[in-house]
Amino acid sequence: MAKKIERITATSKGMQTIADSKGHQVIIDEPKQMGGKDEGANPLGSFLASLAGCENAIANMVAKEIGFDLQGIEFDIRAEMNPEGMMGNKDVRPYFQSVSINARVKTSESEERLTELQQIVDSRCPIYTVLEAANVEMTPNWVKE
Repeated sequence: MAKKIERITATSKGMQTIADSKGHQVIIDEPKQMGGKDEGANPLGSFLASLAGCENAIANMVAKEIGFDLQGIEFDIRAEMNPEGMMGNKDVRPYFQSVSINARVKTSESEERLTELQQIVDSRCPIYTVLEAANVEMTPNWVKE
């Protein structure tokens, strides 16, 4: 299979960035107290939203592959980091230390099948695996709704 190229273009003004991805506009901004216009999620929130979107897309793809009854997923993702790293403290890494993914999955499948789906998804989701490769403590918790 040929390599896939993902590309965006972006224009930034002050703290706000307006990105274009295949004709879809994404606004990334900071709150007003940080000097932004508060017209979009901040970069870290956008990253976590991308994680949810990626996990969902891969879950739907895998569900079709393994004949899994996937009716929907709701995500609650929480990430912890020490902001001193992005503020310049070289002794603190400037990215997440841990990420918890709580997913409520609407399905008629068994708990065992849900665990199978979650493990396959986490092993194939590019954003999840990038976080793992960066040695971020990942805690997936998928439960039936």
